[in-house]
Amino acid sequence: MANITNVEVEVYHVFPLDSVNPPSGRVLSRANSPADVEIDAATRDGSEGTLSFSASSLNANFSAGNTVVNGINPTPSTTGGEGSMSGEEVQITITFTKPILLPAGHYFFRPDVLLTGGDFLYLSASTPVAPDLQAWIRNSHLAPDWVRIGTDVIGGGAAAPKFNMTFSLGGNTIPEAGISGEPSCHGDSVSALARQFGGVYAAASTLGFSSVDALQDTFQEFCNP
Repeated sequence: MANITNVEVEVYHVFPLDSVNPPSGRVLSRANSPADVEIDAATRDGSEGTLSFSASSLNANFSAGNTVVNGINPTPSTTGGEGSMSGEEVQITITFTKPILLPAGHYFFRPDVLLTGGDFLYLSASTPVAPDLQAWIRNSHLAPDWVRIGTDVIGGGAAAPKFNMTFSLGGNTIPEAGISGEPSCHGDSVSALARQFGGVYAAASTLGFSSVDALQDTFQEFCNP
């Protein structure tokens, strides 16, 4: 846990948004995968002061039944995984010091944890419901494509496992916010904030912005993507 030096978070739309379409054909499928590139305005990085993080140990001797570390390849992508691994189970709590503002929709979340030694492995579990978007992975060799950890890498045909990554998310919804890209977006959003929180100053405080100006800047990015 003492080896953690930085955390970065990227957020992706669902393919084919922000992507070349048709895709390269190097992987079995891109249906319901993350997009080719992240949403730049939503990237947060501890080294840049746009997020803070803390880590707590949950289990000093934790074992995972299978892992995917290096075997991330174009088709044929099935490796069966790289076997079990033991290590310290750690929970990382992230606060976005510059809040992320996104329209309603489906998104993928990708954390990157920098260590002074060893590998950061993101724990996963079986998907809780069906149908559900499963976990995808890539490396620099595979980018901009992605492969499904269960279906494509672990493999097993119709019986292949499907995984969700383990995280929880807290935040606020603004149901009456303006529509991104529309001329009235900023004015509609400010009015919605005033109604929902009792004013823009209260909104900035509740939503975690450092100032009203910071809130206004974020909504400008949201309304003018």
